[in-house]
Amino acid sequence: MHILFVCTGNISRSAMAELLAPYIFHDDSLTFESAGTRGLHDHPISDEAAAILRRDRIDEKTIESFRSRRITSQIAREADLILCFETAQRADIVVESPLKARRTFLITDFANMCEMAKEQGWITGSSIEERIDSVADNAGLLRPALPDAENVDDPQGLGMDAFISAHNALVRVLKRIAAALA
Repeated sequence: MHILFVCTGNISRSAMAELLAPYIFHDDSLTFESAGTRGLHDHPISDEAAAILRRDRIDEKTIESFRSRRITSQIAREADLILCFETAQRADIVVESPLKARRTFLITDFANMCEMAKEQGWITGSSIEERIDSVADNAGLLRPALPDAENVDDPQGLGMDAFISAHNALVRVLKRIAAALA
């Protein structure tokens, strides 16, 4: 299963999520990539995000080899699940790739759905792909009972404290999703 993280510039939030997710999900059947709705083409990850990922002991070669990209309809089509960080990004993706609307979620909304689906016994399947599909397939039933989803704020240009806050929010939400799907 191919999971795509989408933020605005693809040098901070989505880049961190792409590089953190394999360490949180520990499942070789999942692949993670990222893109930006207004993505800078071929830029390295931001210095602040790179510094934080080094503290997480993410492989230096992985950090240095990261390059940003802008989402296209083909990139969206290739994803099985698209997780974004702001409601405006989801709207941009749906305009770019309307057929992906049912598989595109605000990351905090998807975490809430995963937890509620687990609570209700609606997560089915033996593989993580099947469990993710069971949540996505029940999104319409789950969403009305969920709290409003929260954006993960863009730290770009706001200093290291904002990056640490965004990083910590990402780690928490990714761990919530992984725990609910375990």
